[in-house]
Amino acid sequence: MEQNSIPSSKVQRAMRFVKTGAQIGGNYVKHYSKKIIDPSITKDQLHEDNATDVYKTLSELKGSALKVAQMLSMEKNVLPRQYTNKFQMAQYSAPPLSGPLIAQTFVKNFGKPPHEIFDTFDLKASNAASIGQVHKATLGGKKLAVKIQYPGVADSIKSDLRMVKPIAFRLLDMNEKELEKYIKEVETKLLEETDYELEYQRSVEISEQCKGVENLVFTKYYKEYTRRRVLTMDWLEGMHLDDFLATNPSQEVKNKIGQAMWDFYDLQVHQLKSVHADPHPGNFLMREDGVLGVIDFGCVKEIPQDFYLNYFALLVPEIMQSKDAIRTIMLQQEIINAKDSNEVQQKITDAFVRMTNLLRTPFDFETFDFGNNDYIDEIYKLGEEVSRMDELKKSKEGRGSQHALYVNRTYFGLYSILNVLGAKVRTGVREWRAPLVQFHLHKN
Repeated sequence: MEQNSIPSSKVQRAMRFVKTGAQIGGNYVKHYSKKIIDPSITKDQLHEDNATDVYKTLSELKGSALKVAQMLSMEKNVLPRQYTNKFQMAQYSAPPLSGPLIAQTFVKNFGKPPHEIFDTFDLKASNAASIGQVHKATLGGKKLAVKIQYPGVADSIKSDLRMVKPIAFRLLDMNEKELEKYIKEVETKLLEETDYELEYQRSVEISEQCKGVENLVFTKYYKEYTRRRVLTMDWLEGMHLDDFLATNPSQEVKNKIGQAMWDFYDLQVHQLKSVHADPHPGNFLMREDGVLGVIDFGCVKEIPQDFYLNYFALLVPEIMQSKDAIRTIMLQQEIINAKDSNEVQQKITDAFVRMTNLLRTPFDFETFDFGNNDYIDEIYKLGEEVSRMDELKKSKEGRGSQHALYVNRTYFGLYSILNVLGAKVRTGVREWRAPLVQFHLHKN
């Protein structure tokens, strides 16, 4: 069902957040009232009610509020499954805005309606996500995809994130400094995502740099039909993950697609130091011949060299055998600090090493089967265990470098998609290992 308006003023948007907070409070009251009568009642219905209320509000507000939901849908060890299931809808099937409202945005950017620029333009959205929605168009015999940003999204990011903090604080159970660091990094990336001219530049650059990856394709972008809030490209054929799997593809085809995705990220991380940091199913198109299409370069994380040298050293077994190297990395990544007691440092370090060794598992084999649900379940189980550690929950410090937020998200998203895809991928640590060993173990 199309949406005919977006609450645009700070007062309107604030009232929707207040209303949602009240609904969540009411749901808790109902839950505990029922629990008095029947102590065996679980929180499943409470989570379902809260997830429905929160998603309804965020989908109406669009923009940064809905983007946070999209991001949280990928963090299965952070939220109960009722939230992640509901928030997954934000990835590419959010309620679209009505055609006339979207056409107004187009006019503001080009000074004329879309039908005066393109031969045809479908006012009904093909898909809709958190920041904008995509419409089909044609020009000179070419089939195009025109992404148009929701009105007011860029202007509301900072105020929206301030208002979403109390809800996020309650749902995520983070300490205040950790949440503040998370929100600040998200704000920076969201402001970049609303700049479609920046996305055009990044799309062209990364597509060119990664064009040699086997079984990977990109679309062509058109600068003359791109503005700050409108981005135009060739229509890229393919299916999103669920639709693709419904065709019952062979294991060989799934492996080809999974390998293309793995190689794409391997190249970006270790050579470009710049990565497509939004790996959710809505940003990939899969074909029956094993070709993978990549779209939407709005969220790109630049990886600083000093962060890279420490973060990716954790994937190298030789380095992880050195206690001195681990301690240095833990301090530089801000996971422990000098103010922590020895006991706290040790507990956090032990948990961190366990998690790192688990996440590194695919790199320890030449080929890894991501369809192994036991492995993915173990990641989420350990992630939940670590997030509940008293040493972390009671800490007044924000743990971990802000740069890790989007890099972690990238790898969790990548692992998750490969798991659902059921792909077997060649993952063994490659030539990038040697410089990291040299830096950490052979400095002198």
